[in-house]
Amino acid sequence: MFIGSLFTNLKEIGIMELKTAYFSMEIALENDIKTYSGGLGVLAGDTLRSAADLDYPILGVTLLYRNGFIKQVLEDGEQKEEPDKWDIDRLQHLDVYTSIEIFGRTVDITAYQYTIQGENGEVPVILLDTDLDSNEDYDRSLTERLYLGDDEYRLAQEAVLGIGGFRILEELGYRPKHYHMNEGHSCLLTTELFGREDIQEKCIFTTHTPVKAGHDVFDKDTVRKVLTTTSKKLEERGFESLNTTELALEYSGFVNAVSEKHENVSSQMFPDYDFDSVTNGVHSTTWTNPYLREVLDSEIGAWRCQPGMLSRAFKIDDRKLWNAKMEAKKELIDYIREETGEEFEQDVFTIGFARRATGYKRPTLLFKDIERLESLGELQIVYAGKAHPDDTQGKHFIKKINRYADILENVKLVFLEDYDMNVTKKMVSGTDLWLNTPLRGKEASGTSGMKAALNGVPQLSVLDGWWIEGHIEDVTGWSIGENYVEGENQDEIDSASIYQKLEHAQSLYFDDRKKWIEIMKSCIAINGSYFTTDRMFKEYVTKAYR
Repeated sequence: MFIGSLFTNLKEIGIMELKTAYFSMEIALENDIKTYSGGLGVLAGDTLRSAADLDYPILGVTLLYRNGFIKQVLEDGEQKEEPDKWDIDRLQHLDVYTSIEIFGRTVDITAYQYTIQGENGEVPVILLDTDLDSNEDYDRSLTERLYLGDDEYRLAQEAVLGIGGFRILEELGYRPKHYHMNEGHSCLLTTELFGREDIQEKCIFTTHTPVKAGHDVFDKDTVRKVLTTTSKKLEERGFESLNTTELALEYSGFVNAVSEKHENVSSQMFPDYDFDSVTNGVHSTTWTNPYLREVLDSEIGAWRCQPGMLSRAFKIDDRKLWNAKMEAKKELIDYIREETGEEFEQDVFTIGFARRATGYKRPTLLFKDIERLESLGELQIVYAGKAHPDDTQGKHFIKKINRYADILENVKLVFLEDYDMNVTKKMVSGTDLWLNTPLRGKEASGTSGMKAALNGVPQLSVLDGWWIEGHIEDVTGWSIGENYVEGENQDEIDSASIYQKLEHAQSLYFDDRKKWIEIMKSCIAINGSYFTTDRMFKEYVTKAYR
């Protein structure tokens, strides 16, 4: 590919001398390091893993979160939350300190480091911590939990990330040429660059959500109370209240959405700014199941360093691919038995759905017409996903799905508790079909279907986000409703389409196994080879890190 060949020559033209600081409110480093809650953090981790594979001089910056996001516990089908503690001794403490001013007082910050080991290099990730004896109890708690607390707590956390992260890098001697803000949470780092003529050359901003609630907005009183001195710098530039997305947009020279569709939506939401698009991807080696990895190693070769080589997946021996799939499916079935006591079977068509439980993702759309669903014959369905503790609607969805498990007759349904990276790996490789049902225009990109495609699992999804780019009907999967649908009847139209497409997919799976395996290969060769963070990161290098 052009991008790949261009990237291999970057050292010759000096671009490899660039250093980029990648700021993200969450980064998924490992399953048991609980510094992530979902897609944004996993995307950030995958981005840095690909940077390590490419030996690109970048580092990550995030917060420590000693108690993680939430540990999800299901009691009678209802979500309960517990702190998600983990062992921070796995990290290296750095003898470095800085401070910021919030609430009119000095808050001290230190840092830990985790090093991502890639195929050809490594990337350090700096994790900021305020749990120091010199701080008041409230300030010590600022790096305790992810995405919890009121507006004041959230804004204080974002000050630690943006301002504190900038200053920690200064103390460590890093002078990056670019600061890449992965969402608006780290936008306050721009205030450390106010007055510099090159601020827009240094700042890059990626927005990930078309949902209004996903853009943090803090009123004037909260900004003045929490940020004290920094609020004066903001007011001098016309920011009395604070929309974190708008602050990042204002001072970034390169701004991007995370799919072609999302670029259009973002341009409508923020018409005063010019957006590019860099469609998300996933880290190939991380998300491909071990049985398939072994087949790919023998049949394709150096795909781990060059995921674009997965385009050769059409040459894989059918039997080897199918056997790898059956091993992955068995692993999922064994896990389901261990966790739930339910006995799933290998020869039954199995659907996977795993997203954050919230309204616009329509997690219960599959059950719109129970009678029609039951008419499809034997099915197995695996659900997973957490709701934010304050999202009562999301919690209601989880409870409702668990209730369906009790009333369905031809359909076995389980909801796996405490969705994390390990559960994701089992689901995206062990299911036969991946289901995604967002309201149109609400899916910025979505990456779970990309992970499924890497494992030869086709997707049945609404045409939104990345699926508009990756969908080829009857080749890489199927669309839910070919045309744009809106209004009160869209659930009825989309659910009818789901049942029709499911019936078709089942007939292929059972009656035309050769065709089904061809679809599996297409998923890997067409989508698996392209929707990777390897391709995505190279686009950032050539478009943004110039």
